[in-house]
Amino acid sequence: MPDHLPFISIVAPCYNEAKVIDLFLNEMFDVLGRLKRDYEIIFVNDGSTDHTLDVLKEKSQQYAQVRVLNLSRNFGKEAALTAGIDFTLGEVVVPIDVDLQDPPELIIDFVAKYQEGYDVVVGKRADRSSDTMAKRLSAEVFYKMHNKISDIEIPHNVGDYRLMSRRVIDELKKLPETQRFMKGIFAWLGFKTFVLEYKREERVAGESSFNGWKLWNFALDGITSFSTAPLRVWLYVGLALALISFIYGSWIVLKTLIFGVDSPGYASLITIVLFLGGIQLMGVGILGEYIGRIYLESKNRPIYIIENEY
Repeated sequence: MPDHLPFISIVAPCYNEAKVIDLFLNEMFDVLGRLKRDYEIIFVNDGSTDHTLDVLKEKSQQYAQVRVLNLSRNFGKEAALTAGIDFTLGEVVVPIDVDLQDPPELIIDFVAKYQEGYDVVVGKRADRSSDTMAKRLSAEVFYKMHNKISDIEIPHNVGDYRLMSRRVIDELKKLPETQRFMKGIFAWLGFKTFVLEYKREERVAGESSFNGWKLWNFALDGITSFSTAPLRVWLYVGLALALISFIYGSWIVLKTLIFGVDSPGYASLITIVLFLGGIQLMGVGILGEYIGRIYLESKNRPIYIIENEY
């Protein structure tokens, strides 16, 4: 541990970002230099398959402010972000993506608000025109659905880009769960918060590692991490179907007693059987999502493994 702790720690998870590291550092050095405060930049290499680690090792030797954590394999962005935050030394911490879609110059405004007394300063994407229409629509649907069924509200169009004070970080590090949805965890922590809006830019280079399938699974993680509403919904669905079945069964009994036995209807019968089977499988699937999370948490494995630090 250095004799003099930095004022601000920048945490940047990396997965195959070799093309943008130089551009990112140039931007960060310019912005952090204007703050005229001590700083550190922590890169977390999350099992990159290109030469990201080689570039990061070179930068750590070239600049004293650059630290590199190399994970033993790809653990995912949430784990990489957790690793970087755990190793920070600064009075304030700012997670940011390396692709420069989140403007580094906003950090100056973050620090200004922190000095006014805010423990958390959040960056909100007021303009997401750089994202595809499908991504914008899916994000809007996710935020609305999550906030409607969860006790913890995540502000719309808010990502990981934010400033957090040391006391927020200390509380964050106490949370034991291994299956992490960081946006929800950040919101759960609370503290005095200010929201700053900004325009989200296009990636300066490279391609995003997130695709539709990963985003879908990410959304499922978010919903199942902070709400049991899906389980409760299927309780009500089951009660409703049971009530309908009881009413329909009573009608058949009365009809048979009064009018006699009708010819059985195969088509209607198979339709009802298939419908109820589908409902049951969906319910079992939702239950499985929660059981799977319990299973993974019960193993109590570490969130990440550091192979080396540079």
